[in-house]
Amino acid sequence: MQLYALCDAEMLRQSGVDLLFFAQRAKSLGAGVLQYRNKQSDIATVKSDLISLRQVWDGFLLINDHYELAPFCDGVHIGQEDLYAIDPDPIRAVKILKMTIGEDKIIGLSTHNTHEIEIANTLKVSYVGLGAYRATSTKSEAKVLGERLDEIAALSTHPVAAIGGVKFDDTFNHVAYKVMGSGLITNENVK
Repeated sequence: MQLYALCDAEMLRQSGVDLLFFAQRAKSLGAGVLQYRNKQSDIATVKSDLISLRQVWDGFLLINDHYELAPFCDGVHIGQEDLYAIDPDPIRAVKILKMTIGEDKIIGLSTHNTHEIEIANTLKVSYVGLGAYRATSTKSEAKVLGERLDEIAALSTHPVAAIGGVKFDDTFNHVAYKVMGSGLITNENVK
């Protein structure tokens, strides 16, 4: 399983952690993917942060939601609401997204249940995020899948990234990526 680092600007700000320090820490722990999420700042700040991240990050760099910034990274991760905001037909939505960001860019899609996995199986996305595995403070409304996450992941035709409260020592049989955010900085078991 590969490590996938979720870099949330608001969480880093609240914790007093520098953006580039987080990226370097994730890199030192072997993360191959870094997703940058910034829902509070203006688009110019998010773009500037992406450019800075690209200077220190040589793995896959993804932007959360802001697909207009795809030229500055390797692709985009979008949620269910974002997908359907592009077009009510998810197949058309992904086609429009690919036309907008380019065929060579990565597209990740958040999923939360069997139904959403089944729909994702019909889409030309690069991977799906599935969760939440555990409850988290950042998404209190998320439905916790617990051990069912691995069972649902087995139904996916795409690589699956386990999201939501994932820890270093968690193991899965049908998951390609373990998505971790603040745990990369605060986990005392990892040096």
